Amino acid sequence: MTTGYDDPRRWWALAALGLAVLTLGFDITIMNVALPTIATELEVGTDALQWMVNAYILVIAGLMLTCGALGDRYGRKRLLLIGLGLFGISSSIAAGVDSAGPVIAARGVMGMGAAIMMPVAFAVLAALFGPAERGRAVSLLVMGLGVGIPLGPIIGGYLLEHFWWGSIFLINVPIAIIGAIAIAFLLPESRDPTPRRPDVLGAVLSTAGLTSLVYGVIEAPSRGWSDLATIGPITAGLVVLAGFVAWELRVRDPMIDLHLFRRPQFLWASIAGVLVTFGMLGLLFVVPQYLQFVTGHDALGTGIRLLPLIGGLVVGAPAGERLAARTGYRVPVSAGLAVLAASAALGALTGLQSSYGFVATWLATAGLGIGMALAPAMDAVLDALPTEHAGAGTAITMTLRQTGGALGVALLGSLLAEGYANRVHTAGLPAEAAATARESIAGALAAATRLAEPSLAASAHAAYLHGMTLVLAATAITAGLSALLTALRLPGKPSAASVDDHRTLGATTSDDRDV
Repeated sequence: MTTGYDDPRRWWALAALGLAVLTLGFDITIMNVALPTIATELEVGTDALQWMVNAYILVIAGLMLTCGALGDRYGRKRLLLIGLGLFGISSSIAAGVDSAGPVIAARGVMGMGAAIMMPVAFAVLAALFGPAERGRAVSLLVMGLGVGIPLGPIIGGYLLEHFWWGSIFLINVPIAIIGAIAIAFLLPESRDPTPRRPDVLGAVLSTAGLTSLVYGVIEAPSRGWSDLATIGPITAGLVVLAGFVAWELRVRDPMIDLHLFRRPQFLWASIAGVLVTFGMLGLLFVVPQYLQFVTGHDALGTGIRLLPLIGGLVVGAPAGERLAARTGYRVPVSAGLAVLAASAALGALTGLQSSYGFVATWLATAGLGIGMALAPAMDAVLDALPTEHAGAGTAITMTLRQTGGALGVALLGSLLAEGYANRVHTAGLPAEAAATARESIAGALAAATRLAEPSLAASAHAAYLHGMTLVLAATAITAGLSALLTALRLPGKPSAASVDDHRTLGATTSDDRDV
């Protein structure tokens, strides 16, 4: 059976991978629209709801580096099947329980499956597609992951309107089964032909350090950046990660090769991916709340109104891939970041009387910029890696994106909260209602309804819009500076090291990629 770059099944295998990452994408956001329903049905408080969301994010961030390295060592197809199995089984468990604890545990196991699939899915592309086709393959996989994120509110809203809350988990099960069958039959196995000895200490240090760091970042918006519950985990995480770096640089067989950062193409493409993710998650953090609480749409209506972002992404990813094929990586990545900056700046002009057509315009433009930049950035990362180490290498990039995204949401969330709290008018309200109104726009609108105070609702709308303006302005500035930095530092053409790697790959025997 043919394997490698000439395998006729490779595009069908890519479709199976795309289905898997699409599920991962919408599972990042589908919980957000379900939280009010779950809170009512399971009678749980805010802390439990937060852990239902954060358990997934924490496990992904903590395990992704280790899982990418395991894929290189033990076989990427095998790891993908394990990841899909964990994801499907834990989703079916979450759909059938009736208390918060099992849901949180199941979400953690789902995060474990996602931590396996995210880096390994991209690493497989290096073994399936040669340089001439890989850009297109990467753009399609990026589209799958990117489209899934804004699809979460749409799918969740529809399911919650027609079925019970557990359906948001149960929908993962048939997709996981179909994906596993397709991967089992269509995907050739690929692994490092000369695997290193397991780096157990490196795996422990990276998992502990990343989990602690991301936990502290997640806690920051609610507890404050000066709270001990924030500072302690962040400091501990940074110390442990410093120990991880020191260990990886001295051990004979490291889990990941940190010398990859000496390659400008890998370094700056990874940084660009983090910065694009920062901008995308910034938009997805503020816009759904604007659509739901300021303009008054329900969960499904909010999700549908995010479709222009998806449309822009679907257009932008293949456009970036084609531009990269003609001009190299620098042009589409820096141009995409510039388009994202312009769209965020335009979004910052949104007012209380702005039409949805105006909002849809800048959302579509943002999606265009995200797609243009993210797909070539991921292709540049893969192009800079030896194929046998593609899992560990992409895991580095995906971990940086996950951690950077969590940090971005925390920073932008703090900016939004401060901008909102400083503008909402609570004078004359009972103390408890005033505190609730200052905490969030949802709390303010609930208090306004309860107290029959339309002026409070109007003030909350204006205050939220002010906070959103600050977030979008910060996103525009960050993306604009990122575009300039990328234009100056990201190599325009494949690095000499990556070219040598691909030449070496051409001589690899079929034993290195057995079916």
